[in-house]
Amino acid sequence: MTTANQHLDIDSRYPLTEEQIRFFREKGYIKLKNVLSPEVLEYYGKEITTQVLTLNEQDRPMSQRTTYEQAFIQITNLWQKSELIKEFVMGERLASIAAELMGVKGVRLYHDQALYKEPGGGLTPWHADQYYWPLASEKTCTVWIPLQETSLEMGPLSFAEKSQNFAFGRDLKISDESQARIQKALSEQGFKHVVEPFDLGEVSYHYGWTFHTAGPNTGTDLRKIMTMIYIDMHMRLKEPSNENQKIDWQVFCPGVNVGEIIGSPLNPILYSE
Repeated sequence: MTTANQHLDIDSRYPLTEEQIRFFREKGYIKLKNVLSPEVLEYYGKEITTQVLTLNEQDRPMSQRTTYEQAFIQITNLWQKSELIKEFVMGERLASIAAELMGVKGVRLYHDQALYKEPGGGLTPWHADQYYWPLASEKTCTVWIPLQETSLEMGPLSFAEKSQNFAFGRDLKISDESQARIQKALSEQGFKHVVEPFDLGEVSYHYGWTFHTAGPNTGTDLRKIMTMIYIDMHMRLKEPSNENQKIDWQVFCPGVNVGEIIGSPLNPILYSE
């Protein structure tokens, strides 16, 4: 895929350094500056926001929502709803970074999801994403793409550094329980909590097992985030270990059998060497 306007570049390679790759593999996450131009974020972000607001069915007051519902408006697989968003999700620039960071020959899409935190939106409890995914290896990561400059008051994503190999809490879904128990365990083990704002054009990547959280949105603006989850292009489906993984299997990997490579029409290869 090529885009005539160089300011809408979503396919060229981002020059990662060996130090950055080592950082990601050791720390379990990395933040990278100037990955996407302001023009890219404005052009595609406008359509992402339109679709999120159109598809959002959450209309209850914040006080009547669960902890999970207070954390964000969540819309998945927007690439199936809009050709313009599909173009963005299929871009090779972000996908090639994921492959290089994880040290794999190529990556597939597991799914995309928009995570919009409304003004007054609550804390996103501590959790590890891979609790939800029936994936056979750790070769998976999420790119977190703020569609605006994201201050601390907006509730940016934050990480427990080096927690990708920490076994405690891997059986906990996002909830008040996960917040209390995982926060206590991470603190007792001395994991560094990295909380920083995001510049415009800055994105982060984190492993599926890296523990992370996000603060409440105490500002007045919508915190607009787009994410893509990348998996090793040779990733196989494992036997689900909880009900959420069973749901993910049917929704995001339809027709794939346990032990097979996750190669359904919903899981296209986005980048390969």
